[in-house]
Amino acid sequence: MIRSKWKVRRFYPLLFACSLVLAPAALAEDSAAEIGRKLSDPLSNVWALFTEIDYNWSEGDFTNGQWRTGQAVVFQPIMPFSLTEDLKLTTRPTIPMIRTDIPVGRRYNTVPINDATEIVYPDGSAAFDDYSGMGDITLPMLLFSAKKKPGQRWGFGGGPSFVFPTATDDELGTETWQAGPGAVVSYKGDHFTAGVFGSYWWNFAEKNSDAEDTSHGSLLYWYWYSLPDAWQIGLGPTITYNDKAESDNKWNVPVGLSVAKMTKVFGVPVKFQFGVEKSIVRQEDYGKDWTVKLNIIPVIPSLQKTPFF
Repeated sequence: MIRSKWKVRRFYPLLFACSLVLAPAALAEDSAAEIGRKLSDPLSNVWALFTEIDYNWSEGDFTNGQWRTGQAVVFQPIMPFSLTEDLKLTTRPTIPMIRTDIPVGRRYNTVPINDATEIVYPDGSAAFDDYSGMGDITLPMLLFSAKKKPGQRWGFGGGPSFVFPTATDDELGTETWQAGPGAVVSYKGDHFTAGVFGSYWWNFAEKNSDAEDTSHGSLLYWYWYSLPDAWQIGLGPTITYNDKAESDNKWNVPVGLSVAKMTKVFGVPVKFQFGVEKSIVRQEDYGKDWTVKLNIIPVIPSLQKTPFF
């Protein structure tokens, strides 16, 4: 059965308009270039409404060499809280809205569904269904030190990360409650920011009795070089690994190049970012091959005035 398509593009103006309404002028004491650099670091003190719009091309043995397209809008509010004068907690819940083709009998993460019938034709291609809706929500909660020595370049953070079974279709999620560790390491040079942010999850409860065990992770790696006039050039792909997938379908490793510009829209600091990624390793059966990304990241004022403790 083919599902009706969710018109992702209709939500772009609405998401951006909501961001502008919520984001009066913030961090006026910082230059646009400095705000842009802070937004490149998960351990910064900047509050923002991160929105990513993806358009991707996927292929594999199941497509018999033909690309299939998909879209996603990822909404990720960035909220660093001060627990004490010296300790911060940053949260970056990831809320994905997805429109994609999925092989019959498989999930969005390429793992086969227990007892589901896969339809594979003699030429090796598979039957596909079109799915649209919300995926599973991810919530990392990372602790890091807010007190830095003069000239300190390294930053470290860590804590638990959770995945909630919020997918509107079983095929778009895992149907399990998941938890695991998350950690980030960042480095700030004179003109660049670099680092890695990794998470790994295992299921600890099932939403439905037929859900499978999960064991998977992701690793965001980034490098951003600052250019004049608040421009940046760099990269920020996310490597994914799924231990429960078949041997040739565990990894997706993208590389890419992005450009970013920090500016003001109606007095609001907003970072625009555009990039292209190519997966040098992807799932053999069916996986993302090319991705085009547009990020719209308005800065908002902190909702916290004083530390909790």
